[in-house]
Amino acid sequence: MYVGRQMTLRTAHIIAVVAKTLPRNAEVAEQFDLLADFLELEGSDQFRPLAYRRAAQRMRETGGSIAQLALDGKAKSLSGIGKVIEEKIVQIVEDGEITALAERKSRVPADVVQFMRMPGLGPKTARRIWQELGVSTLGELEQAAKSERLRTLSGLGPKTEENVLRALATPKKEIERKPLLGQVLPAVRAVVSVLREHPATDQVSEAGSVRRLKEQVRDLDLIATASDPSALIDYFTSLAWVEEVVAKGRTKATVVSNEGLRFDLRVVPPDSYGNLLQHFTGSKQHNVALREEAVRRKLSISEYGVQDVETGKVFSDRTEEGLYERLGYQWIPPELRENMGELEAAREGRLPHLVELGDIRGDLHSHSTWSSDGKNTIEEMAREARRLGRTYVAVTDHSHYLREGRLEAQNRELDEVQERLGRFKLLRGIEANIKADGSIDVRDEVLAERDWVMASVHSAFDRDLTDRVLAAMENPHVDCIGHLTGRKLNRRGPADVNLERVVEKALETGTFLEINAQPDRLDLRDAHARLAGEAGVKIVISSDSHQTSALSNLEFGVAQARRGWLGPDQILNTRPWGEVKKLLKK
Repeated sequence: MYVGRQMTLRTAHIIAVVAKTLPRNAEVAEQFDLLADFLELEGSDQFRPLAYRRAAQRMRETGGSIAQLALDGKAKSLSGIGKVIEEKIVQIVEDGEITALAERKSRVPADVVQFMRMPGLGPKTARRIWQELGVSTLGELEQAAKSERLRTLSGLGPKTEENVLRALATPKKEIERKPLLGQVLPAVRAVVSVLREHPATDQVSEAGSVRRLKEQVRDLDLIATASDPSALIDYFTSLAWVEEVVAKGRTKATVVSNEGLRFDLRVVPPDSYGNLLQHFTGSKQHNVALREEAVRRKLSISEYGVQDVETGKVFSDRTEEGLYERLGYQWIPPELRENMGELEAAREGRLPHLVELGDIRGDLHSHSTWSSDGKNTIEEMAREARRLGRTYVAVTDHSHYLREGRLEAQNRELDEVQERLGRFKLLRGIEANIKADGSIDVRDEVLAERDWVMASVHSAFDRDLTDRVLAAMENPHVDCIGHLTGRKLNRRGPADVNLERVVEKALETGTFLEINAQPDRLDLRDAHARLAGEAGVKIVISSDSHQTSALSNLEFGVAQARRGWLGPDQILNTRPWGEVKKLLKK
């Protein structure tokens, strides 16, 4: 049997041949997040919980098995993971749980950790409620609020009790946890690349939601044509990273990788490739609408061809372009296949020209080591941005880390680095916090000196977000609102925002809105980006990168913009900095 370059997948971080008993990265990361929760409850210094949370995030971003890396003594080579954390990972492998976590679970009631999730109750207050009032369960917390006992603690009042009771009475929305596009796309592309090397292969492509570049995906669909389908299926199911073969036939197979990713491969005759690729790419709603329109024209569509109902003749197409043309449509980009008006637009020849990654000229949201969570220096970030083809980058470190003379010191470093970078433009930016009352946590005279001001909400998401954002946009120095709804996919739902009011205020004040390209944000979501873009608000696609590797996340922001029907003219940073500067309200 042909074995090809199976090792290619190692470079995509999904090939680490691990024992089936090893915990997956998400499971390991979850223990470190929980340990950070307990440390905050204990009143630990802020650095240890922060270190554990950073490490947990790094584990989730790592493609190979973090448990195997720890066993091999190599986990500490990853940024944010040192010897102590590596040892704790080994504890999880050997004992099932971090020793320090098990000890704290035995001392602290489980519900007390949930207190921290209540509006207005941080770690310190949760600890006081437990230790001073003797409240240790959510039921007891409810009774304490109803009986007005919470207000006996200094700093708490009737409003706190009201918020707690409302939160306890509100059914918790179950956050649907699915793999993120940014996590799976490199793996899918690597599998496609390896399958293409098999001598029996004709064509291979990803399909399904991953081809539509949805922000979250389920099964990973692959479509192929081959001269010997059985040989390609055999090869696919025997690749080194396959942990489980769920199903296997002559022309299709389903496998699960050692990272828990589920791949479905279907192999069809070459003449039907376009039909099958279209069928397994389009959303259900898109395909139903396509079939319904075809029925009115006495045609029947399946994954294998288009049948003329009157004559019985079946037409197949090698390409999607040929299929859509046969049905009377322009070829529809995969990102638009959601039955959101694309079929009518394609029939009338008025599909938008969508923005592409190559259109992006600069990145207007990035962090360096001047932010405590930044991993690379200003110069390292700038040089990587330049290598990626950008012509400018805004250094927008968090405002609360740039106090007490640090902003002036950063300015000096920016000037020094700019001298070494030549024509590449390094912008003096800042990411300011929008406070609970809508004011900005940086003085206007300081903001006025920055080339670019990003303003974002980072806390108190339970308070009215719309009015806070509207107030921030009134500030003459705020250029853009970052990650508007504050969502974190798989972790935190979006805050309730009146988008129509935000868009109206953005147009009135000349403020831009961001598509944040972090894979777990992608905020604005596609429908919101489309609404804003159609209203005339210019959108900024930015990486919000905290390390050099994240600068390439712009690809996912571009995908989100494409799903929002946005063209290059609607994206602010497809322009050179000189043109962007002319559009700023200040």
